[in-house]
Amino acid sequence: MKTFSTALLSALMLLASFVASADDYLKPIKDFTLVDQTGVTHSLSDYKDKDYIVVYIHGSGCPIARLSVPEYQDIAATYRSKNIEFLMLNSFIQDDMPRILKEAAEFKIDFPILKDEDQTVAKSLGVERTAEVFLIDPRTRETLFRGPINDALGYETQRSKVDNHYLKDALDTILAGGVVDMDDIPDSKGCLVGFFHPAVTGL
Repeated sequence: MKTFSTALLSALMLLASFVASADDYLKPIKDFTLVDQTGVTHSLSDYKDKDYIVVYIHGSGCPIARLSVPEYQDIAATYRSKNIEFLMLNSFIQDDMPRILKEAAEFKIDFPILKDEDQTVAKSLGVERTAEVFLIDPRTRETLFRGPINDALGYETQRSKVDNHYLKDALDTILAGGVVDMDDIPDSKGCLVGFFHPAVTGL
C-alpha cells in the first residue's frame, strides 16, 4: 500500500508539473496602451468587443518574419469577418518608428505594428522570437494559442508544401468551442528578441 501511495503521489506531482508548465507557456497578456507605426494609440480595452485578437511578433529585418507576412495577411482576410482583430507587436530594441514604418511600406504591411518600447507586453507573453503568433481573448487577457503560423519556414529553409496550418487550425478549434492541444504545436522559428537588462527597465 505504501508503494502504491508513493507511486500515486509521484504521478500526481508529475501531472501538476505538466499543468504548471502549460500555464507558464500560455501567459496572459498585460493591459497595454501602445502607439503604432502611423502614430495611432491602441489599448487592449479597444478590442473588448472582439471575440479574439491575434498578435504577430514583428521585427524589422528578420527574414522569417518578413516571409511570414503574406500568409498572416491571407489568414486575416479570411478571419476578420469572424470578429477577430489582427495586430503586430514590435519589441526589438533596435527598431524605432521610422525603421518600422519603412519596413511596413516596403513589405505592404497593413496591420497596426504596436511598438512595445519597454518590452513589458512581450515579457508578459513570454516572447522569445519573431514570427510567433498569439491568439488571445481580449476580455480575460488569456492566451489560448501560441506558435508558428505554419510549418513552411525554418532557419535558412522554405518548404513549398505546407503540411500543418497551426494558426488556422487553432482559430477553427477555438471558434468551434474547443481547446488547442499545445503538445502538438512546435516552437516557432524566428529571430531572437533581445531584452533590456532588468537594471535598465527596473523589471
